Amino acid sequence: MDAVVSDELYQERMLPHVSRTFALTIPQLPAGLRVAVTNAYLLCRIADTIEDGTTSSAAARLGLLQRFVAVLRGQEQAELLTKDLLPRLSEQTLAAERDLALNMQRIVRVTARLHESQRAAIQRCIQLMCDGMHQFQRTASLRGLPGMRELDEYCYYVAGVVGQMLTELFCGYSADINLRREGLEALAVSFAQGLQMTNILKDVWEDRERGACWLPQEVFGRYGVELGLVSAERQGAGFAGGMRELVAVAHAHLRNALSYTLLIPPGETGIRRFCLWAVGMAALTLRKIQGTPGFTSGTQVKISHSAVAMTQLLSNLAVRNDWLLRRLFARATAGLPCASLSAPRAPERSALPLVQPATDYDHSAAAVPLDVRRYEGSPGS
Repeated sequence: MDAVVSDELYQERMLPHVSRTFALTIPQLPAGLRVAVTNAYLLCRIADTIEDGTTSSAAARLGLLQRFVAVLRGQEQAELLTKDLLPRLSEQTLAAERDLALNMQRIVRVTARLHESQRAAIQRCIQLMCDGMHQFQRTASLRGLPGMRELDEYCYYVAGVVGQMLTELFCGYSADINLRREGLEALAVSFAQGLQMTNILKDVWEDRERGACWLPQEVFGRYGVELGLVSAERQGAGFAGGMRELVAVAHAHLRNALSYTLLIPPGETGIRRFCLWAVGMAALTLRKIQGTPGFTSGTQVKISHSAVAMTQLLSNLAVRNDWLLRRLFARATAGLPCASLSAPRAPERSALPLVQPATDYDHSAAAVPLDVRRYEGSPGS
């Protein structure tokens, strides 16, 4: 079998083992995007494994992440990094993640064969993710993040950069999509944050078992809750109030995610399905979170297989009809609180290597404006 085909088949085979969601959505993409997006996701998983799955010190993990970026840029051999990485993986590392680390060379070979613009978008994403993710993981604790600014930054580095990368890939794939670049870029980070915040809320107790909490103390403090002291068995009404506020913010970002999706030309049905399925499943998950106060496990708010199938069916039937898609989204999010995302203030420089604007939230508003904040920045050298 040709080495090129073999490496791409390896990617396809591994995807369902590391993400059931992306194993559903990525195959919907047109062939010109499918290989690149699969490759990008697997690279993100390798970066996450280096940060979360190794027993090394924080400084050693940062060194491994920097070497991983160097591998992507052709400045180091993947085999050397794999040799040093494998002995440092913890016993809790999933078999599929260990397999990806072992076969890093095959994933990177696929990256190297992509179009130059695709490689550049993926390299930028991975570098920013590695830099920012490490900073947050290094200081992770059960006390949570200080406030919404830090939550926004965390979501940017673990998800927003992916939204920006996907936008670059979509615009590079289609001249018609590229005509809508400005609107897509303005919404890309918000799109990704809606999905990421949904996962944070769903997995709050599993994350705490690992010693991390990505909830903002600023929000829960208003309800008299000290995040460092809560547990699945001891939540209280105050904790439910804080969760409701964050559901409202996640809902607002998902509304922007729908607007992002509707900017994709109706004829690009594969890309629309890729986005719609993710947005629909996230919306239904928020409904379950909102409707299950006091849940103690992510499995309790996981949507059913039938709900996933119905999301796929309805999205596919309405994929070219913007009016109907808006109606379906409204039905899926009926009863959810919704925050208003304000226009950004002047950006301030964060401790991380990217300029980030601050964001205010008005939790009494019922709608979210489309002029959401936009992260600006360039990858490091």
